[in-house]
Amino acid sequence: MQQRRGTLVIACGALAREIVALRRASGFEALDVRCLPAELHNRPERIAPAVAEVIRAQRAHYAAIFVAYADCGTGGALDAVLQAEGIERLPGAHCYEFFATPAVFAALADAEPGTFYLTDFLLKNFERLVIRPLGLDRHPELKDTYFRNYRRLVYLAQAEKAGAIERARAIANQLGFAFEYRFTGYGELGTRLVALTRRERQAPEQAPWPA
Repeated sequence: MQQRRGTLVIACGALAREIVALRRASGFEALDVRCLPAELHNRPERIAPAVAEVIRAQRAHYAAIFVAYADCGTGGALDAVLQAEGIERLPGAHCYEFFATPAVFAALADAEPGTFYLTDFLLKNFERLVIRPLGLDRHPELKDTYFRNYRRLVYLAQAEKAGAIERARAIANQLGFAFEYRFTGYGELGTRLVALTRRERQAPEQAPWPA
């Protein structure tokens, strides 16, 4: 007989630093976390199959599973997997929405549909995930083609870090965008993980599960 563990969180690797920070601040070590590679965002059609693979491998070992992804460009494929498995995920279409909260993000999008968003993760990895994959390090003239429909850059910050606003503003200047800064904290990511932790602490001891 195998004892089932409590809750497994299957998370996007782009949230790893935020999850570590939340663990320190909120003490949700009771939750097990499995991060998938952040690079899956470059191939969103691979996200749902990757999440499904972890669910199938771990379902028998955990009493509950939560998915720390938004739709993230899967076009509903991730929701189809989770609906079939009876598993919840973070709300919204992408991390910008669950960090900012849906109401705030909707207001930002309505005010300027041509907005490019940065999070702490994307700011830190801008060269690796944006500049080099788009070839802008070799062909900077392509900037006007890629970003011709954008007018503004909004930096949605999860934590206050020295020099971060200046780096984000420099990226906006590089791309020729107006700049706006919004401190969001961890948004729905923090809310959901704290709620899961409280539920975990209140849950009775898990029943054994057949090996």
